[in-house]
Amino acid sequence: MKPLVYGRLGPSDHAQISSPPHLSAQSPPHPPPPPSRRRKILFLSVFSITLIIASAVSATLLIGLRTRASSDHSSPAVARKPTQAIQKTCGKTRYPSLCVNSLLDFPGSLTANEQDLVHISFNMTLQHFTKALYFSSTISYLDMDTRVRSAYDDCLELLDDSVDALTRALSTIGGPSANNARPQAIGGSNEDVVTWLSASLTNHDTCTEGFEGLSGSVKDQMANKLRDLSELVSNCLAIFSASDNDDFAGVPIQNKRRLLTENAETGEFPRWLGRKERRLLSLPVSAIQADIIVSQDGNGTCKTIAEAIKKAPEKSLRRTIIYVRAGRYEESILKVGRKKQNLMFIGDGKGKTIISGGKSVADNITTFHTASFAATGAGFIARGITFTNWAGPAKHQAVALRIGADHAVVYNCSIIGYQDTLYVHSNRQFFRECDIYGTVDFIFGNAAVVFQNCSIYARKPMPLQKNTITAQNRKDPNQNTGISIHACRILAQSDLEAAKGSFPTYLGRPWKLYSRVVYMLTYMGDHVHPRGWLEWNATFALDSLYYGEYMNYGPGGAVGQRVTWPGYRVITSIVEAKKFTVAEFIYGSSWLPSTGVAFLAGLSV
Repeated sequence: MKPLVYGRLGPSDHAQISSPPHLSAQSPPHPPPPPSRRRKILFLSVFSITLIIASAVSATLLIGLRTRASSDHSSPAVARKPTQAIQKTCGKTRYPSLCVNSLLDFPGSLTANEQDLVHISFNMTLQHFTKALYFSSTISYLDMDTRVRSAYDDCLELLDDSVDALTRALSTIGGPSANNARPQAIGGSNEDVVTWLSASLTNHDTCTEGFEGLSGSVKDQMANKLRDLSELVSNCLAIFSASDNDDFAGVPIQNKRRLLTENAETGEFPRWLGRKERRLLSLPVSAIQADIIVSQDGNGTCKTIAEAIKKAPEKSLRRTIIYVRAGRYEESILKVGRKKQNLMFIGDGKGKTIISGGKSVADNITTFHTASFAATGAGFIARGITFTNWAGPAKHQAVALRIGADHAVVYNCSIIGYQDTLYVHSNRQFFRECDIYGTVDFIFGNAAVVFQNCSIYARKPMPLQKNTITAQNRKDPNQNTGISIHACRILAQSDLEAAKGSFPTYLGRPWKLYSRVVYMLTYMGDHVHPRGWLEWNATFALDSLYYGEYMNYGPGGAVGQRVTWPGYRVITSIVEAKKFTVAEFIYGSSWLPSTGVAFLAGLSV
């Protein structure tokens, strides 16, 4: 998918972009990891071993009684023959042979019923990820040049996040209800489980993509450790989601279950944020009592955002408010990690509180590493902040904001860059009243994300380039991911407006096989090409993608000359369109109200 290792570019882009610096064998070795990294790697190793043991014990407890009840001790030859339950379970998956073989290798599977096999498949997949994390951490000492080290560090972080997501998914699934053979969630929801599995699959994808175009011992060892993980998660998704298949050619099956209530249609503050957060997003900044104040003049709690993140509690169920006063903040590492949950960053407004960075793939790092600001801690909220990456178009992939946090909200913010401006990496996200600027693939990733009442500006790209607003990378038909752009404005920035005849803008192109993007009730300027959408590579994904348009308007919204791909559709059904609303696509009516962000749950008030 990427030329060498530097980005998501189709063949038509190659002539437009200069080659990245050559990675020679003489590159200086990366220095040994500092003590803090060694401590983290040691912790990951111990944690991974603990999880392996714990998941093994869980499996034993789950099927122990049934195993002991069986007095038949089949011979090895007979023992390798899959049971009817295994065959039926694996018949639902995309990788049935791997499913059968991996289940046969797991203790107790031959005496397990179909319900037990759901647990076993989750447990087995968690064990594989945990082992991959542990063994990957053991090669940290190897010499790596900057580019390889960047990809390796991405993998450690992403594997760690996946182990956590799979652990939560395993602990959430319960037994079947009396009248439904499908496993039910306890302490969470079925949507939570599918979201966490989808994120784990995306994490694995991002990890492996970081090594594309590279060679050497580290890549080979990581490839060996990561083998089959993607397929195992895919099988879990298929097994868990296999209740029925009326999916509108790619709309997730579980979305049919949630119905809108009358109150959800009103556009009031949503229900997925608490009463406190609702007030926080409506109050003037001067009326908000922050837990931490960041001020460059020293009159706050901290002078830097990094220090504020460090001060914030870990795994907190309580909302922590970080007020970032006006100023331009450019710091080397700004990341809200997975354990920093429920952090809310409030700025003094767009163009006043600015978080800035200039990293790009030209610095010999992965796209994932280039973000000026990144957040993976669940419950992340940003309000009144500008996130920008000033690397410029000539340096290609350069992320301003990357989000992999579940139940994330970005409200009244600006996100500014050129190529790959906004990385909506994974989990469930909501953007409201934001301004987003870019050129090539400038909204990209594999979250389940809704943009509402946002202004999306195409900028003037480099010569011979085409603007593409989205590059969505859903790779599995059971992932509940996609990009929904609802009641927004697709506009040309002034630099493009003067030259829009030379630089066509497209609504998106398919990064992965099951790419999914929908525009609904959105204004489109005349800079949008009449075809609407752009191929990635010849006929790739044109049959399997899901690109939809519903009642858009403006000079660029006419659908008469749109592409005729099998996966493209002009949506005419209100029922189908509603599946991409806040209430049904990201289940926002259950979690958004507590954030305090105004939102439209359905198609319209």
